[in-house]
Amino acid sequence: MSMFSSLFDTIGETASTAFSGVVEAIRTVFAGDPETRRKVAFSVAVIALSAKMAKADGIVAPEEVRAFQEIFAIPQAEAGNVSRLYNLAKQDVAGYEAYAERVAGMCGSGHANCAMLEDVLDGLFHIAKADGVIHHKELEFIANVADIFNIDEAYFDRIMARHVHPDGINPYAVLGLAETTPFDEVKKRYRALASESHPDRLRARGVPEEFLTIANDRMAALNDAFAVIEKDRAAA
Repeated sequence: MSMFSSLFDTIGETASTAFSGVVEAIRTVFAGDPETRRKVAFSVAVIALSAKMAKADGIVAPEEVRAFQEIFAIPQAEAGNVSRLYNLAKQDVAGYEAYAERVAGMCGSGHANCAMLEDVLDGLFHIAKADGVIHHKELEFIANVADIFNIDEAYFDRIMARHVHPDGINPYAVLGLAETTPFDEVKKRYRALASESHPDRLRARGVPEEFLTIANDRMAALNDAFAVIEKDRAAA
């Protein structure tokens, strides 16, 4: 039985009017399996918040589901359950703010700029740009979620720089540095971010294998940013 099937067997159809019950069910269904609990929690967070984001910008729900499945390569065996979770979240009468607060509680550390919640935000950005453009309502939605997640402004700007760059990619913004930063500090920041963004670190935080597009794209953005800065500094 798949992890989502186990979850649905427990919550039944009663979650159709209260998606928040899914979060509580995760804590009990997988109480003895913390690794699976982290994976399910992360998956549910991205699925549910992307459904709420679809309502915010008016995109047709089936298109969002397909985008989600294409970007994150959900196994065929889980596709039906992913769609069910998506529809439950879309129909829930609760606002996204209430659910985002519950998702924030999944982090466990209680500190600002939680890495697991950054992973969720990256997932939302991937969904938002699936049609080639991030609409202003989607960006406003993600920014509000980040605020609820206790992600500070500078940290969020660095996350956003990997996805939103109408005037071209700013490699310093991707690394969260000023253009006057000494190269030794640039290198130090790049190595720290690369270490934190390695797929193995995301796995440890509970990001399922199917979602590691997040890690690969983040690493590519960091590598490209550092390469541009290194080339520019060498030519100076």
